[in-house]
Amino acid sequence: MKLIIQIPCYNEEKTLAVTYEDLPKQIDGIDEIEYLIINDGSSDRTVEVARELGFHHVVSFKRNKGLAKGFMAGIDACLHFGADIIVNTDADNQYCGADIEKLVRPILEEKADMVIGERPINETEHFSWKKKKFQYMGSWVVRLASGTKVPDAPSGFRAYSREAALRLNVVNEYTYTLETIIQAGHNKIAMTSVPIRTNPDTRESRLFKNMWAYMKRSASVIIRSFMMYKPLKFFGAIGSIVFGLGLISGIRFLVYFIIGDGSGHIQSLILVAVLMMLGAQIIIVGLQADIIAANRKMLEDIQYRVRKIECAQSVEK
Repeated sequence: MKLIIQIPCYNEEKTLAVTYEDLPKQIDGIDEIEYLIINDGSSDRTVEVARELGFHHVVSFKRNKGLAKGFMAGIDACLHFGADIIVNTDADNQYCGADIEKLVRPILEEKADMVIGERPINETEHFSWKKKKFQYMGSWVVRLASGTKVPDAPSGFRAYSREAALRLNVVNEYTYTLETIIQAGHNKIAMTSVPIRTNPDTRESRLFKNMWAYMKRSASVIIRSFMMYKPLKFFGAIGSIVFGLGLISGIRFLVYFIIGDGSGHIQSLILVAVLMMLGAQIIIVGLQADIIAANRKMLEDIQYRVRKIECAQSVEK
């Protein structure tokens, strides 16, 4: 059983050594542990430091492409290097490295294919009151969109089995954390969470400038992912609301018409026609999007099979 721990990095020469020293060197049930960094266009000595520390693999971008692209590049590399389990952690040593054993245990025991570390948000001192509330609210929204019970959706401390990693496909360019949960929920991947510890803050987050910017971009990721994987439910709900408003307006017009006051509410009749037509069109768009989503599912299955063949060939070489 081979475990590869991947770390996305962008100018992390100051914190990478601390993170590396905190990583486990041996885990019961794991025969081999390797370490990989994704250098996301760093301009400092991140790569040199990684090689000096003894990282086994380095994946490098010539320019910064963002966390989502780096995460997927790392996943693909880990699969080609023969990983049976992949753990993703941060380069700023936010997460306690010793808890990686907790992450991989449900996979080793064949109880899950995707494990997410649940941070002690209320006990984390460097999280502001506002950030704590937003974390809980965001996780709640993701649970609704994905049909899962993940308590800490934004957590980047995760473990994937080889089977789950082969099915990952991140489309957005911002972050992988939310979309992969919605995708996993849609694909019925066995998922669980385990409580983990966090270390003191070493630097400010580079993922967002402020909380409102983070909320805005996260909301766009959630909505887009929900539209991709459950388009009929998304557009059907909106279309039904619009159609329902038209229907209510129509009933209102009929009431006025029956009591003999219909001539003064012709504009309401126009509104009824517009709302009901618009609602019907939105529902039709949802049906079309659902057909496209079915086609997307077939493409994802083809991608999964191609990845599996390519990775098997890489391991044999």
